[in-house]
Amino acid sequence: MSEADSQPSNFDDEDYPAYTMGRAAEMLGTTPGFLRSLDEAKLITPQRSEGGHRRYSRYQLRLAARARELVDNGTALEAACRIIILEDQLADALRINAELRGDDEQS
Repeated sequence: MSEADSQPSNFDDEDYPAYTMGRAAEMLGTTPGFLRSLDEAKLITPQRSEGGHRRYSRYQLRLAARARELVDNGTALEAACRIIILEDQLADALRINAELRGDDEQS
């Protein structure tokens, strides 16, 4: 195993805060204010750089994209955030149930 293989790769880490607020907003086609509102609604809590700037992970960007989709379709922001939290909890529960049943071994 080479030294590079033994070091964790941030490229594959869904939770690595790789994106600045400006870049995240650009990727999502939204405004920094929308991202701040998701932080205020406690849907996503970005990490902060040493300079205090918000940094977002790919996982957080997926949640933000889902929030934008719901809001664009007329769902209130608070309701959209609650829907996403419940969807996320359901996905976790389904994954845990599949693991406990051993479904992942039969694939």
